[in-house]
Amino acid sequence: MKYWLTLIISLPTENANTRMRTWRALKASGAAVLRDGVYLMPEQAACRAVFDGVAAEVSESGGTSCVMRVEEPAGADFKSLFDRSEEFAALLEDIRATSAELNEDNASERVKKARKLRKALAAVVEIDFFGSEAQKQTEAALQALELALARILSPDEPHAVAADIARLDIKAFKGKTWATRQRPWVDRLACAWLIRTFIDRKAKFMWLENSRKCPRDAVGFDFDGATFSHIGAKVTFEVMLTSFGLDTPALQRIGHLVHFLDAGGLQPPEASGIENVLAGMRDSIASDDRLLQAACAVFDGLFQNFSKQGTSHDKP
Repeated sequence: MKYWLTLIISLPTENANTRMRTWRALKASGAAVLRDGVYLMPEQAACRAVFDGVAAEVSESGGTSCVMRVEEPAGADFKSLFDRSEEFAALLEDIRATSAELNEDNASERVKKARKLRKALAAVVEIDFFGSEAQKQTEAALQALELALARILSPDEPHAVAADIARLDIKAFKGKTWATRQRPWVDRLACAWLIRTFIDRKAKFMWLENSRKCPRDAVGFDFDGATFSHIGAKVTFEVMLTSFGLDTPALQRIGHLVHFLDAGGLQPPEASGIENVLAGMRDSIASDDRLLQAACAVFDGLFQNFSKQGTSHDKP
């Protein structure tokens, strides 16, 4: 990188609160310190926004500030100032320790730990401006931990396969009976909502005690060998979105949420609340049909809320 951004600031010594807020903001942003009051970041729009925001607050607090675009001097190695290897190494050690002690007795507890690790990893990735092998290695280890947790807590979850996702005609799936495993959780509930809302309003559902006994004339989903199941990195809900061309921003946001709750990954802000609501419903409603009905209200609300935030979709 030839050009960089610098922030030069000077704050009154008596303004301790602004000084602390400035320090915290710059530390969280991943800015490098060239010397006292002089900070460096890559020439990227997000970095410029951080520096402009800090500069404005400093000026409003009676200090002086200046954001400049500078050329890297010959022989300098500014990129090395943004090496996040130590942060990734610490996370990787924590991930490996958690994986090593994982067993059936402590899996539920380790889910919380995995989510904290995912959040911590996302924070480091955000300031790993140039990417790194360390980032890839840490991400792979955390994915392996999340998969191991899923295998213990949901041993009947489908195994992902490597395949292309074919585009399908919604009309060919009208008037069908759909089958999945009984006591559905988030991926199956979201798929059933998607089917009933966007594919066939009159769809019928079967809740299978044994997925290997799925009737031949039923459309199976979210189990090994089903018509719709996990493919590659996509959970079943995401596969169905792609299969039927339901790729609106609102549905993609729901897909992101479903993916996290079913397989881990980056946590959407709504995830914890939705998980608690669905878990409470699942614990208190014995009938799978009634559980789906209640869950549909939750996904309807999510869809409407996401749609109001700048997206819309006409249901077929």
